[in-house]
Amino acid sequence: MPTAVKIVVRKAILRGDLFDSPCAQTIVSCLPLEVCPHEWGDEFYFVIPVDLSLDESATRKVNMGDIGYWLPGKALAIFFGPTPMSTGLEPVPASEINVVGRILDDATALRMEKGAKKIRIELI
Repeated sequence: MPTAVKIVVRKAILRGDLFDSPCAQTIVSCLPLEVCPHEWGDEFYFVIPVDLSLDESATRKVNMGDIGYWLPGKALAIFFGPTPMSTGLEPVPASEINVVGRILDDATALRMEKGAKKIRIELI
């Protein structure tokens, strides 16, 4: 069963689910997290205190609203639109990620929060 989370970026408060995979549940065990995000196009990413491997969910095909674990950066990534690797409107990660969750609300609301100095992810 997915784990419900709240993602807060300045004025944007979005609901999400972290899946029931071992990778996602390791991330759940680190919550709450309050981090300074980096931006890569319409993607926030930030280092988290876990060191995981790619799993069966590993892919370079993601959708707006997907949440992924990016192994090379030991980072969580939140996709809310095109990235520099995109050729259309869908996000494309820099390399394979484990898809660990999904934003349930309109992820494009995060576009208004670019430049944020803090993201908080917590259990609901």
